[in-house]
Amino acid sequence: MALDMQILWITKADCFNPHRYITSLGGMNADGSRWTLTESAAIVGIDAGRWNFYVSAGGRTVAVIVDVSARGHRFLKTAADGHRPDNLLVLPECP
Repeated sequence: MALDMQILWITKADCFNPHRYITSLGGMNADGSRWTLTESAAIVGIDAGRWNFYVSAGGRTVAVIVDVSARGHRFLKTAADGHRPDNLLVLPECP
C-alpha cells in the first residue's frame, strides 16, 4: 500500500525559466525529520506504488500526479482542481 506524503517545499532548476521545472521536493516525516527526493525519484516511487504525494493549500488537498510534456519529458504536477497556478509550483523553495 502506498504511503501518503505531503509536499511542503520544492526546488526549481532555474528561477528565470518560464517553465520552472522542479528538481527536488520535500516534506516532514511523522517524527519531525525532513525528507527530500529528486523529482525523478518521486516519479519512480509513484510508478512503483510506493508513494502518493499531495499538497494542501487554502483548505484544499490536491493530489500530485505524473504527466508527460509534448516532448516526452515526465514531470510532476497537481491534478486539475480548477485553480491556477499549479499548487505545486507555488510552494516555497526548500528551506
